Amino acid sequence: MSSTNGAPRHQRRPRVVVLDHGSGNVRSAVRALERVGADVELTADRRAAQGADGLVVPGVGAFETVAKGLRGVRGDEVVDRRLAGGRPVLGICVGLQVMFARGVEHGVESEGLGEWPGTVERLPAAVVPHMGWNTVDAPQGSVLFDGIADERFYFVHSYGVQRWEMDDDVREDGTLRRRRPLVTWAEHGARFVAAVENGPLSATQFHPEKSGDAGAQLLRNWVTSLR
Repeated sequence: MSSTNGAPRHQRRPRVVVLDHGSGNVRSAVRALERVGADVELTADRRAAQGADGLVVPGVGAFETVAKGLRGVRGDEVVDRRLAGGRPVLGICVGLQVMFARGVEHGVESEGLGEWPGTVERLPAAVVPHMGWNTVDAPQGSVLFDGIADERFYFVHSYGVQRWEMDDDVREDGTLRRRRPLVTWAEHGARFVAAVENGPLSATQFHPEKSGDAGAQLLRNWVTSLR
C-alpha cells in the first residue's frame, strides 16, 4: 500500500493485551508477540483487554487456579464479551484448557469458562508431565499452522482434552449453520487436543513462545490475522 506521495505507508502494529491474572511468568509470551509485530501490554485492566485488537489468555499450573485467577479479574466476562463481538482471543496452555467446560484434577472437578464442551483429564501415559517437543496433526485450512503443520512444538502438561464433543451446528431443516471448529491433535499416551481454531477463539495446548521458529511463525500467523 502506498501513500498519496508514492511512499510506502507503514501498517499499524496490532495492539495485543496479554491478560495478567496471576498465572506465573508470562514475559516470554509478551516478548515473543512483540518480536512478531504486535504492540503488547501485560495488564488486568478490563477496558484495555476489551479494546485491544487481540487478547491472549496465558495459563500455567492447575486448571482450578487459572480459572479462579481469570474470574478474579473478571477475565471470563472479557473473553465472553470479546467473542460475542467477534474479537480475537488466543489461549495458551492452561489458557486453552479453561476454555472447556470442566477440568478434573486429583478427583476434584472444577468449572471452566465453557466456551467449548468437554473435560480436561489426566493423560493416560506412563510418564507425565508430557514435557518436550512433539509433532501435531493439523487440519487443512488451519490459519495458525499455515506453513508449519509439519513442525514440532514444545509441550509441558499432565492434563488434556482427549475427546472433542462439539459437532457441526445444523438447522432443524438439516442444513449446515456453522461447521465445527478446526481441531489439531497430538499424542502422548493417547490423542489429545493440541490446538483449536473456532472463529475468533483460538488456543494451543503447547507453548508457542517456547517453540522456536515454528512457534514464532504460529504467533505471527495469529497476529497477522488481527490486521
